[in-house]
Amino acid sequence: MEADKTISDTLVDVQARIAAACAKAGRKPDEVEIIGVTKTHGPDVVREAWEAGIRLFGENKVQEAAWKIPESISGPSWHLIGHLQRNKVRPALELFSVIHSVDSVPLLERLERIADECGHRPEILLEVNVSGESSKEGLKPEQVPEAIEYALQCRSLTLTGLMTMAPFCPDPELARPVFAHLRTYRDRWEQEFAIGLPNLSMGMSNDYEVAVEEGATWVRLGTVLFGHRPAWRPQREDTDRWEP
Repeated sequence: MEADKTISDTLVDVQARIAAACAKAGRKPDEVEIIGVTKTHGPDVVREAWEAGIRLFGENKVQEAAWKIPESISGPSWHLIGHLQRNKVRPALELFSVIHSVDSVPLLERLERIADECGHRPEILLEVNVSGESSKEGLKPEQVPEAIEYALQCRSLTLTGLMTMAPFCPDPELARPVFAHLRTYRDRWEQEFAIGLPNLSMGMSNDYEVAVEEGATWVRLGTVLFGHRPAWRPQREDTDRWEP
């Protein structure tokens, strides 16, 4: 975000770019929702973004969300987009209505058990490591059918789609095959299991237009909306005390 622009001004520009990408792909702009990623930004930024019209917000860390969400304006739908450790499932379910980063059957099992105990009914997405990078989390494509089979048996979790992260590249066109492959996998698994997986969470500040052209329904935008991220430090000592 440019220094002299408000979040509202920047959002208008981003929405215009999304609309242009949709037109190029023969899609409607209302098929794509922006998730404002407020990583390391405070409740004041959440409020400004909400007043600008953003309704979905994403956080990477459960620990950061544990102090930020209670201090933020009420109304947003909060999405966990970062890696979820199994010992942080319980607080994650208290904080988030959607979890994008489900990357194993054991994590599914723990989410289902604790959600059932606590009466939570989150939406979940399976994170797929399409690029094959060892540095990235996510299920290998060949592991996804087993995870889908388990998720479909859950009574407290609702599987609504897939998420991926493309390698960071100066040229966003280099990310296009990753997004295209996730869409192709989604189409295949919808047919194989006779289910709908409407949500594709893919695309970030550097490549969201390409992701939209390839079918993204949720784009995860931080820097392009909110500018440079300040350094983050835990706000409360007790937020790092989780169940074993």
